[in-house]
Amino acid sequence: MTTALKTFEFDGNFRMHRGGLLRSPTIAYETWGKLNSTKDNAVLLFSGLSPSAHAASSKDDISAGWWEDMIGSGHPIDTDEYFIIAVNSLGSCFGSTGPASLDPETGDRYRLNFPMLAIEDIADSAYLLIQDLEIRCLHTVIGCSMGGMSGLAFCARHPNAMNRFISISSATRALPFSIAVRSLQREMICSDPKWLKGNYEVGDPPIMGQKLARKLGMITYRSTEEWTKRFGRERLTDQSQSKDLFDREFSIESYLENQANSFSGSFDPN
Repeated sequence: MTTALKTFEFDGNFRMHRGGLLRSPTIAYETWGKLNSTKDNAVLLFSGLSPSAHAASSKDDISAGWWEDMIGSGHPIDTDEYFIIAVNSLGSCFGSTGPASLDPETGDRYRLNFPMLAIEDIADSAYLLIQDLEIRCLHTVIGCSMGGMSGLAFCARHPNAMNRFISISSATRALPFSIAVRSLQREMICSDPKWLKGNYEVGDPPIMGQKLARKLGMITYRSTEEWTKRFGRERLTDQSQSKDLFDREFSIESYLENQANSFSGSFDPN
């Protein structure tokens, strides 16, 4: 089975913004289009919290990506014109070094021994990748959600490495509401009996806590107006509605459940 995923392993110690270091961390990424001879048509794409680097399909991986309609021949980010690089953020679990990765010093998973991660670390690790690709200056940096923060940090810390920056649904920093929600999400995961202070079994993570945390997050990703327009008070059909007390009755509940199941089955809680 072919894969479009590429990896870059930094040969050395990567010093984290808040202290600590990673030894020879790996950054996973995918590319589309062709880098021109002057290497001035490269676009760097930072994702939000949950996606992998698979932003769009390609000949090596025909499955639809999380930004399928945006990347491709004749699409807004045109692969006939640009060389697109999507990175899986440092600290994630889709190929880049993160808490689920093996610590080369111990041979065990980092888990909560992973150094405290900052947005600046995501930006700096992506910069190392760009250097490895011998790209002096990016045409554009694009970031969505958390990726917008990563992109902004990239621009601030490496201003000579890019010409343009596009931030989508992002901000310069987390506001009090977001901080409060993230605090509750962490409590939900840590309250799951299977959490075990981050030392859960690989095949038996704190799924229930993670699902609740994801549902809470999903609610905040859309406005009240959009939820009303999209779902209203639409009820589930008799065939899909459970007869159990307190179980799902409305379509929006089913949507949140499906989103939580999809996320929790693939994303490392640490």
